[in-house]
Amino acid sequence: MNLNISGLTLPYRQAKPRNYGLTIVIDNGLPLQLFKDTIRSSADLVDLVKFGWGTSLVTKQIQEKIQCLQEHQVEFFFGGTLFEKFVSQGKTNEFYNYCKRYQCNFVEISNGTIPLTNIEKAKFISEFSNEFLVLSEVGRKDGDQSEAQSSEEWIEYIQQDFEAGAFKVITEARESGTSGICTRNGDIKLQILENIFSAEIPLTKMIFEAPNKKLQTLFINKLGSNVNLANIPFTDIIPLETLRLGLRSDTFHIINKIEETTI
Repeated sequence: MNLNISGLTLPYRQAKPRNYGLTIVIDNGLPLQLFKDTIRSSADLVDLVKFGWGTSLVTKQIQEKIQCLQEHQVEFFFGGTLFEKFVSQGKTNEFYNYCKRYQCNFVEISNGTIPLTNIEKAKFISEFSNEFLVLSEVGRKDGDQSEAQSSEEWIEYIQQDFEAGAFKVITEARESGTSGICTRNGDIKLQILENIFSAEIPLTKMIFEAPNKKLQTLFINKLGSNVNLANIPFTDIIPLETLRLGLRSDTFHIINKIEETTI
């Protein structure tokens, strides 16, 4: 980045490897060369890549993509829906072997699709956290089930996941931003979000899915430049960093916030 030569005073951004201010991008099946070109040009801005849902199973060149990430010190993991697919068929060991085969350091464990209770999910978190850094996900993908989740349930499930050994907890929003912590029309469920903020949960350990500029802007303005954000499209890597740094009108005054205390 060219920040040092600008002379501007900008929000602090920790260099990689970092524990907060994470940018997690989602690969939904990009062509190999586009994937490689993007990682090569923006690896300093990307902390992890999620191979969305079950795309890794049908991506012919998944090994080449993973090799590119390893060469550029970008971590990766497979989407939680793939974990749920293995669980639904009673093949958790096969999922473990699949992650080991590709030398994953991270796994995502979720229950957004299948009828798996959070207590049952927490058991998987505990087991997998012995060998992986577990990113657990809270929130349902189904719109009706999502609408029925109360703030109390959100907070209870987040706390259960941390107690089980989750490295960080992700709030579901899907790649469309229309479920989980979001309403069907793409708005944030602000009251639930505010209740999570006030529940004494360390926000440096929370990851908020924000697949579009509207959500990215909301989280940055509320929590500062160094909020952890996921489900970022490959095309949004640089635009998101400019939002974090107050280089777009949407977050222009972010410099006035005390970044370290907001998260």
